[in-house]
Amino acid sequence: MLTIRVVSIFPDFFAGPLGLSIPARAKAAGAVDYQLIDLRDYTHDKHRTVDDAAYGGGPGMVMKPDPFFEAVEGVGAKPPIILLSPRGRRFMHDDAVRLSGLAEFTLLCGHYKDVDQRVADHLATEELSLGDFVLSGGEPAALAVIDSVVRLLPGAMSDMDSARGDSFYDGRGISAPSYTRPPEYRGHEVPEVLLSGNHAEIDKWRKRQGRVDS
Repeated sequence: MLTIRVVSIFPDFFAGPLGLSIPARAKAAGAVDYQLIDLRDYTHDKHRTVDDAAYGGGPGMVMKPDPFFEAVEGVGAKPPIILLSPRGRRFMHDDAVRLSGLAEFTLLCGHYKDVDQRVADHLATEELSLGDFVLSGGEPAALAVIDSVVRLLPGAMSDMDSARGDSFYDGRGISAPSYTRPPEYRGHEVPEVLLSGNHAEIDKWRKRQGRVDS
């Protein structure tokens, strides 16, 4: 079983999505266990403060290092400890495959202006980013990582062959376009080869229409 821990100031953010569809099916199959950790449980003041003003001045608040360190230590998390960060390396399908084969991993969700750099340098074992854009917090990014990982676990999908045909699976790049009934809709027709029943030609068409990333 894969254990996925998420450290966040909004653990309730995950309750709905992880209880639906493939993430829920993977849990029901016993393939994954989700542990949602409230960062505020590792603060020591009555206001449960997780942020403070930045040294050197400037706008915005910075998340303090100590709650993150204490949270990770408190639950006994082992590497990889992943900080979701715009400074991180781009998350790719190969990362999802790698993480799906582990016994556990932990995701750290930032918020506000930034996270104290000591979390990245001395607690996290890697930083990952979804792309060159900024989210309001690490929670949506963490959810995307979780979804891409758990769909690869045994029992998560009723038809694993469907996953094998997805974009990026085994380095295949972008998959070919898909069509379903009706064969004609508002004058727009399904490519004739897909209606032919000739699976060899269909396979050739799909390979031509797909894109292999360089």
